[in-house]
Amino acid sequence: MSEIVIISGSPSELSRSEQVLKYLGTLLEQANLSVTHISVKDVPYQDLFTGNFNSPAIKQIAALIEDAKGVVVGSPVYKGAYSGVLKALLDVLPQDVLKHKPVLPLMTGGSPSHLLAMEYSLKPVLSTLKAHNLKGLYLLDGQIDKHNPNPIISDEILQRTKKQLDYFVQLVNNPALTFSVSY
Repeated sequence: MSEIVIISGSPSELSRSEQVLKYLGTLLEQANLSVTHISVKDVPYQDLFTGNFNSPAIKQIAALIEDAKGVVVGSPVYKGAYSGVLKALLDVLPQDVLKHKPVLPLMTGGSPSHLLAMEYSLKPVLSTLKAHNLKGLYLLDGQIDKHNPNPIISDEILQRTKKQLDYFVQLVNNPALTFSVSY
């Protein structure tokens, strides 16, 4: 069982958001948590396109998420929202797959004007899956070097990211906090 599941909603081969998610996975592993990465690119497109709830791949992903202590979900901003392929994946997961789990949303985008995409598109759909959403992270494309092992090139953004990740780890390690604090 993985304690943390990281879901990448980027359909791109070399994606900024996916590189940041991989880096967060490394930091979580350094905090002695086991991590499983799921990419929408690894899900059979036929299952997503046809909404195949009974697909073995979808059932396996749902089981991984249900067994996890926490989830990180990331996506680039496309047309003011998260990726459509991430929506297709979320749509075929069980309605309460994120129940009682802290969820750290992450989005990357080319402009500060897309900051609200997380608040108005990603967080609401995660809430319908019963997630306990954290504040989340929004990174601008210019703050990311996708070819670097630590892709976050701004020290200020890196510190903010680590602060959110530390809070996420606290909630994962002490589930009672998830229900007793407002975030």
